[in-house]
Amino acid sequence: MSFAPMYNPPVPFTAALSQGLHEGLMVVINGIVLPSGDRFNINFQCGNCADDDVAFHFNPRFIDGGIVVCNTKERQSWGKEENKCEMPFHRGQNFEIRVIVTNHGYNVSVNGNHFVEYHHRVPLHRVNTLTIGGCVNLTCVNIQSQGGGFPSQMFPGAPMFNPAFPGYAPQQFPPGGTFNPHQFPSAPFQPTNFVVPYQTTIYGGLFPSKTIVIRGAVTGNPKRFHINLKFSGGIALHFNPRFDEQTIVRNSFLNNSWGKEERQMSSCGMSFSPGQNFVIEIRCEHHAFKVNVNGSHMCEYSHRVQNLQQIDTLQIEGDIVLQHVQI
Repeated sequence: MSFAPMYNPPVPFTAALSQGLHEGLMVVINGIVLPSGDRFNINFQCGNCADDDVAFHFNPRFIDGGIVVCNTKERQSWGKEENKCEMPFHRGQNFEIRVIVTNHGYNVSVNGNHFVEYHHRVPLHRVNTLTIGGCVNLTCVNIQSQGGGFPSQMFPGAPMFNPAFPGYAPQQFPPGGTFNPHQFPSAPFQPTNFVVPYQTTIYGGLFPSKTIVIRGAVTGNPKRFHINLKFSGGIALHFNPRFDEQTIVRNSFLNNSWGKEERQMSSCGMSFSPGQNFVIEIRCEHHAFKVNVNGSHMCEYSHRVQNLQQIDTLQIEGDIVLQHVQI
């Protein structure tokens, strides 16, 4: 189940998750923190009433130097708080929050950086509502299930919606309204996965804060797969999980030759397993690409190509089933 992106919805915001939560579902929230107010919250709830259980309460508070509180409410009682004395949000500034649901918990990244993992205290199948409230204005809420979205081949010569491109009308909400999924059609049903090898254009090239999201599953008996970020003169980033070597190789192909490989592994290890789903986020920063896998930081690869805007092609090949690409 995937809904079309919801642009400029009112706050408080409510969206029904009619099929509950499951592994691989991702919620992307874009907005701006208001100059006034001392907190906002994102709730994954077991109902749409104030007294219903809250499976995951994500609550940045701009008090006492800044803190983010995570918790669960059951039978009208809050559980033990899990607090982070770290504030990635700032009043008057834009933000992007990505919440990826796994079998273990909720993985939250803020502005492309892994922030927190909150383990499940309430079964996933009970969760049926997303709410957002507090001192924020929302610019977009995107609820994406596995296989959702539009393959680029469906729109030859055109990118997926980006507010920077004219000609694509965002969906608006009536003032003070509550989101009703039946008012907005979901993405067209895709009977098949994306064809691999897969290649698409990155319109406008890359730039700092640009994030590419790739969802899929590793085949049952894999050897390796790779993701290439290419330009006319070579490959800026070659991301290459190798199951036959139990490592992940990163490299660049410049001036008709491969550079020095980077193979060191993060604390999360190989990150991929045969037959298992994955979500890869590649975020372009000023100095490097940052790669998250299933919501956890996997590696950072310093730029070897300085003109980021010339990187205009995404290529994916190898032993995976490709379900969704977001550029």
